[in-house]
Amino acid sequence: MELRRTRVIWKNCLILSFTLFIGTGIQYCFTRNLHGYSSNFYFGYFLRVITGALACIFICLSVNHFGRRGMLLLSAIVTGLSSLLLLALTQYLHGGLVLVLSVVGLLFSQALAMLSAFFASEVMPTVVRGGCLGLVLAAGCVGMAASSLMELQNNGGYFLHHVVFASFAVLSVLCIMLLPESKRKPLPDSLKEGESQRRPALFLSRPDRDNLPLLCARPPLSEHTSTDRLPWYFRAMYQFSVSPCCISHLKP
Repeated sequence: MELRRTRVIWKNCLILSFTLFIGTGIQYCFTRNLHGYSSNFYFGYFLRVITGALACIFICLSVNHFGRRGMLLLSAIVTGLSSLLLLALTQYLHGGLVLVLSVVGLLFSQALAMLSAFFASEVMPTVVRGGCLGLVLAAGCVGMAASSLMELQNNGGYFLHHVVFASFAVLSVLCIMLLPESKRKPLPDSLKEGESQRRPALFLSRPDRDNLPLLCARPPLSEHTSTDRLPWYFRAMYQFSVSPCCISHLKP
């Protein structure tokens, strides 16, 4: 009931549920292309476990430097591009390139799913973190059920499944831009803190650019240079450049 009265928290919960649903549901579009490269029944499952471990290592090494939102955006872009290329150009691509696109898409789709769950546990406030994380994980279970349903139906409707999830992956790129960044920030405790989260700018400027002064500082006069020896109009021009209010004190 508390979650219904929020706006930002509810938006973040829906976006992360959507990305986790895509990350788990689109994996079947990549594993289906791997069955023709090995007759072993467990080949696809072993490859999924290996890519899952690599995705976990990739997330641990990158999110602390590039941020949660940036890596989630990268994972969604690579997953969507791999899925679209396999959807449109599978019959025209070489077998090795299809294998590479399938492995890369499977790797980044698992990274997308993992990072969505981890990101949800950081963005959601403490008072509703358990319920929001449960909703996000439930959406991921629905995506896994969609993949299992395709296997039970003997690949019936596979093309429609691939088209829908590839379109969702492209749409998720726009949705991820609305998420806040939780890198090096304290976890929100109350609903007020969760509602005060705002998304950062997409392109951040250099950190030292804001520290530059608006005007260049004028170098001080040396000890050998005295304004008393200058004519009154030169002294007036110098005093006006330093402080305009001081010109009224100068007399010819």
